[in-house]
Amino acid sequence: MVNPPDSEQPLSLLQTLRKGHSPSLAPVHQVFCNRDLNLAEVEAVGFDMDYTLAHYHQDAIERLSVEKTLERLVLERGYPREILDLKVPTDFAIRGLVVDTVRGNIFKLDSHRFVGRVYHGFKELHGDDIIEYHTQAMSMTTSRYALVDTLFALPEAALYATLVDYLERTRPGQRHDWRRLYEDIRYSIDLAHRDDSIKDEIIANMEQYLTRNLDLAHTLQRLRSAGKKLFVLTNSYARFTEHVMSYLLDGLLPQLPRWQDYFDIVITGASKPGFFTDRQPFLRVDASEEVSGEEFGHFEPGQMYQGGNLIDFHRMTGFRPDRVLYVGDHIYGDIVRSKKSTAWRTAMVVQEIEGELLRTDELREERARLDAIEHELVRINEEIAFELGLARRLHELDVPDCDAEVQEAFAEIKRTQSQLRARRQAILQELWQVERQLEGEFNRYWGLLFKMGNENTILGEQIEVYACIYMSRVENLVHYSPMHYFRAPRQPMPHERS
Repeated sequence: MVNPPDSEQPLSLLQTLRKGHSPSLAPVHQVFCNRDLNLAEVEAVGFDMDYTLAHYHQDAIERLSVEKTLERLVLERGYPREILDLKVPTDFAIRGLVVDTVRGNIFKLDSHRFVGRVYHGFKELHGDDIIEYHTQAMSMTTSRYALVDTLFALPEAALYATLVDYLERTRPGQRHDWRRLYEDIRYSIDLAHRDDSIKDEIIANMEQYLTRNLDLAHTLQRLRSAGKKLFVLTNSYARFTEHVMSYLLDGLLPQLPRWQDYFDIVITGASKPGFFTDRQPFLRVDASEEVSGEEFGHFEPGQMYQGGNLIDFHRMTGFRPDRVLYVGDHIYGDIVRSKKSTAWRTAMVVQEIEGELLRTDELREERARLDAIEHELVRINEEIAFELGLARRLHELDVPDCDAEVQEAFAEIKRTQSQLRARRQAILQELWQVERQLEGEFNRYWGLLFKMGNENTILGEQIEVYACIYMSRVENLVHYSPMHYFRAPRQPMPHERS
């Protein structure tokens, strides 16, 4: 006779599993919400590939891009061979920087287009060297400025700073064409991508450049099991897409043995942001990029497509735009442009915040000290305002100004105000020093990715405005139900916080 199962055992097991574990997710595993998003209402989820589904080892990719770009600067643009030996730091550039191709400078902007730190090569500029940036309105639409807004752009920014530094050291006193330098770097790195030398190296050494993670497979499988249609929409072409996606997903789950089994639609060579604004046709292609004709009717599972456009995409799929969630890493090509062109909901993958979140947790004491200084500054400002109020009330008293007691009261207020202002100046200096020291714990050149002092950076502003949710990896979604309701925190205006 078989004994009935112990009804207490499952509960005991649950208690064991729960013991010692917090119900709240660590920040590095969280999805952050700017705008309410109910996944239960999402019918289709689309994904970019590079830096979205594919999580690259950034140091390795940057070194590869720099190596191939330097080779082409020598061979195609006639730069001296000695630049091949330059050490290009992979920790220099972050997203959200701006290259001034006229001055040869790189700077960081806040959300109000105020210029903060400025570097010429690896020399930080101050005072009169940057006064131009503080006396004119900054317009990012002119050809003078180039925005570093993707992870693919980081090596070219680091290389630009390195070559500016190199030319200033080896050819001092000469006039340099900094715009030409930027254009040569841009041409050379584009050439390295077009001739497939970068892609071929990645394909030959996938484990060196890419992370293979079972959680990615589980994330996609859970979305599929919830009845959502999944699609890939990438600017990479079919050959590279086939190799990368095979490495990431093939053989991870027995019920989905091939990467194509995860997706209902695969679109390569999409030319975003043009996909959202132009009317290129959809072409049927295979993994060798052989084109077999145009597609007008519907998408077939297992078939790859190239090009295409938003209007025909909706016509052929029947997806309601407001029930599509698109996940990407390019703030303009994936997030801003899709949000402006359609009602798609948007999710931004910001790979770099993983390291910042871990470092933030390690710097709890330093952050607490900064908060204490800021609170003290608020208190001093309130005391100064109170003393000013006392002076105004004295003026309103119906007492002659020559009254000795009134004169002494005014003198006391002035002494107190002078002391408070001196204290405020000292606190401001301490605040700047602590803030600068704390920011240096993240990136020694630029500080935090999303912050410049108290203000958001231009990148932080764009993510806040255009991304419904954001996270460090697609895999973070595995910790949430496919029907999860992401609720944005209430954002009080300054007058509501008092």
